Amino acid sequence: MRTVLISLTIVEIVLVVWVISFYLIRISRSLFMSAQHLAKVTFGVRAVETQCASIGPSVTRINEQLDGITAALSGIADRAESLADR
Repeated sequence: MRTVLISLTIVEIVLVVWVISFYLIRISRSLFMSAQHLAKVTFGVRAVETQCASIGPSVTRINEQLDGITAALSGIADRAESLADR
């Protein structure tokens, strides 16, 4: 009886080690695939960043021009009101 229990315990330990190693290998593969996909995403984000780098200075220039237009329009609106009141 004791020999059977020892044998079953050894079989159980081997089975547990096998199951743990099986799932660790699957997790490792999954993490490897995730890393590959992350590398592709990183490459894409860097490409978008490179292509959009010229937008920042252009937006600054456009905003400066719009500030000038806004200042001119307020004067024009005041003049139009004064002409409308006559």
